[in-house]
Amino acid sequence: MSPYRIIFGKKCHLPVGIEHRAYWAVQQMNVETKTCEEERKLQLQELEELRLESYDAAIWYKERTKLWHDRNLRAKNLQVKSKWTGPYVITSIRSNGALEIQGSLPNSEPFIVNGHRVKVYRDSSELCVVEEISLRMPALLSV
Repeated sequence: MSPYRIIFGKKCHLPVGIEHRAYWAVQQMNVETKTCEEERKLQLQELEELRLESYDAAIWYKERTKLWHDRNLRAKNLQVKSKWTGPYVITSIRSNGALEIQGSLPNSEPFIVNGHRVKVYRDSSELCVVEEISLRMPALLSV
């Protein structure tokens, strides 16, 4: 029993037949060199023609794709909108983090914005409260 059969459990088939066929093909080519040269040149010419056709097809495809894309383009409004003015009142908060806000005027239309776009408004009058504390010694009361 061979080591191959012990390890893999089946017979080992060597590629002797394949080698013989390849050797036979090489011998046939050596005998008919003139016809082999002509066949090889013909194959190379066909390959060159296929390459040129595929190159032309790629250029044609690129042009057609560009025309289709340009034809289906839509005009986009890329102007920047004006900044928001005035404080807004939050009328509702959505589950996805969007806020529905309304202007300070009662007849303004509410609109929805992303919650990350909104800053907290703090009234400036609350921030400017100043407390005065006297650091001088109080006058002693005389009895």
